[in-house]
Amino acid sequence: MNDRIVIIPTYNEKENIEAIICTVFSLEPAFDILIIDDNSPDGTAALVKKLQAEYPQLHLIQRTGKLGLGTAYIVGFEWSLSHGYNFIFEMDADFSHNPNDLVKLYNACLDGADMVVGSRYVTGVNVVNWPMGRVLMSYFASKYVRFVTGMKIHDATAGFVCYTRKVLETIDFNHIQFKGYAFQIEMKFTTWTLGFTIKEVPIIFTDRTLGTSKMSGGIFTEAFLGVIQLKLRNIFRKKNRRRARGALNSTQH
Repeated sequence: MNDRIVIIPTYNEKENIEAIICTVFSLEPAFDILIIDDNSPDGTAALVKKLQAEYPQLHLIQRTGKLGLGTAYIVGFEWSLSHGYNFIFEMDADFSHNPNDLVKLYNACLDGADMVVGSRYVTGVNVVNWPMGRVLMSYFASKYVRFVTGMKIHDATAGFVCYTRKVLETIDFNHIQFKGYAFQIEMKFTTWTLGFTIKEVPIIFTDRTLGTSKMSGGIFTEAFLGVIQLKLRNIFRKKNRRRARGALNSTQH
């Protein structure tokens, strides 16, 4: 077993799953894969099980239904930590993230970053095959997150990420609130507030050509409101810490 694993959540990805798995396994250095399937009715999990006979480094967790992207990743994080992995990746199943870029993210972690984000916007706008309205919505969503939170990250909503083990061991998953699009923002914000180093590496994001997108208006609404909640929670947490220190100092004097 190596110390690198790629977590890929799936729901109805039969058109993509075999190709994405084989492509990841062709990379050097080698990456293990953990598929988290939310009971896909199209038989995605059955295809993964067939491939497990060929690839012992392919792992599968089947869930009872669509329980949310965030909970899928948290299940994957906990499983990966318990199995000894030191570099834990998030990636989509539909080739919108180029598997070859996993190596770029991994190398950036080796160079000292605690979290590495495959960024669509760190060197401009690197998005292919999206309608202009969706590009603008995504781009300005990240600008909005930077403005509200103060994080110096150009692509806070990105879902192509490498975490080092020490980051995920430090985060209390019980305090991660969001399950959808805002989950990606919350994980980066939590990592940042804990003082870890976050680096962005440029990638080209290409919209899926097979299968159906899982995006919806409700996902963007959750993200918009969620950023404000994250900022307010952080402010109140800091105030409570200051009050606690003040109370401690007054008792000592």
